Amino acid sequence: MQTVFIVLLSIFTIMETFSQSVTTDRQPVAAGRFYPADKETLTKDLKSYFETCKKTSEKWNVRAIISPHAGYMFSGKIAASAFSAIPKNAVYKNVFIIGSSHVMYFNGASVYNCGDYITPLGRVPVNKEIADKLIKDNKVFHFPITAHIKEHSIENQLPFLQYYFKDLPPIVPVILGTDDENTVKKIAEALRPWFTPENLFIVSSDFSHYPSYNNAIENDKLTAMSLVSGSAKTFLKTLSDNAAKQIPGLVTSMCGWTSGLTLLDLAEGNRNLEIKLIDYCNSGDSPEGGKDEVVGYNALVMIDKKQNSVESASSENSFSFTNEERKKLFEIAKKSIESKLYENKYPVIDENNIPDKLKVPMGAFVTLKIKGALRGCIGRFISSEPLYTVVQESAISSAFEDPRFSPLTKEEYKKTDMEITVLGPLKKINNINEIILGKDGIYIKKDNRAGTMLPQVAIENHWTVEEFLGYTSRDKAGLGWDGWKNAELYIYEGVVLEDN
Repeated sequence: MQTVFIVLLSIFTIMETFSQSVTTDRQPVAAGRFYPADKETLTKDLKSYFETCKKTSEKWNVRAIISPHAGYMFSGKIAASAFSAIPKNAVYKNVFIIGSSHVMYFNGASVYNCGDYITPLGRVPVNKEIADKLIKDNKVFHFPITAHIKEHSIENQLPFLQYYFKDLPPIVPVILGTDDENTVKKIAEALRPWFTPENLFIVSSDFSHYPSYNNAIENDKLTAMSLVSGSAKTFLKTLSDNAAKQIPGLVTSMCGWTSGLTLLDLAEGNRNLEIKLIDYCNSGDSPEGGKDEVVGYNALVMIDKKQNSVESASSENSFSFTNEERKKLFEIAKKSIESKLYENKYPVIDENNIPDKLKVPMGAFVTLKIKGALRGCIGRFISSEPLYTVVQESAISSAFEDPRFSPLTKEEYKKTDMEITVLGPLKKINNINEIILGKDGIYIKKDNRAGTMLPQVAIENHWTVEEFLGYTSRDKAGLGWDGWKNAELYIYEGVVLEDN
């Protein structure tokens, strides 16, 4: 009997190892059940949800959202509200989607690592490198990928992700099979290295299941507010208190409570993170749903207060430009290059036709590209001259004086795209956590060596903060990859203007 058991165990082990080493895309199972299986209909529905959902006017730095995973006809607008809290220009390296299993129990987490996820809108790439590392380094992730096959909680988030993001980041799909609080802590610890501003976390969860309409509203508000508190202890106590009330029909206050708890465990101790409630409804609000046994849906967002306070403070005194001002800057830059290229002279600018905002002394860089490849980039950090003069001189220098390139030719100019980056003042920093990717440029200085990279460079290359510093230190300042650690670090805000 013992021999038979060992043989069977070996077979199962081989099967499981094989199933995780062969490339197998995870096919949609919720399409046609929770949302339309037809691409055209699905796209039309998503468009409607995003157009009609509740939106915030705040420009938050979003670290995580909590979004429902029910049938779209019931919860689609709430899910769209959660996604809409993310700024449209936000760039993430990966999206971690965490859902609690509806189909099987296992004492840990399962991450899909043998293929991509497929929906009617196409392929959603999985970051298999991260998935493999989670499995390799953490016993709590040693559970079968079969947990994903019939589970809808991850899949139902994907069409929203595909529709909302122009450039879709790879996902790391995680299914939790446990209801043990200590195991959830271990899962959070395993995920912690990636819980950084460069990655987005999505918690997939509905809220109350099957109380009456009015009871659901009250119960779901209490649960949402316990999440807003940011305290895992408060959250768990609220779930316990809700259950103790013995509300008729209530099966659970939050079906993905372990996923919500994972997020709270990840954020524990970080006073800069704050959870906000965006919108709520329940299935009784849908024409398709009754009022007797409903399911609740909350849209919540976790933001980084520290980074947003930096953004808010800078935006109050910051430089923003009207369409007329932007057009004038590009007109000056283009005419300056054309005058030098075709007539070999500097154009004379009539200051009377320059908007007052462009007469303020500011730094600026002019970047030239041909088919996406850099063709010249010259500018100044700080200037005592007005912005329009800096743009004129930087445009000519980028076209004809960048030492990395030969002077721009007439044929090349016809294919050239232009970008103008206007710079704020330099600010010395002592902590690299002050750097906001995509917003801040870096200036590194040590002795007589210095170098910089503009804010958009980190985003274009999908770099982490450490990579941004490393490349700037090595390639621009000539200090080596780790040279920034013993150098003076400065950041500056940059507003990137594009020629529309």
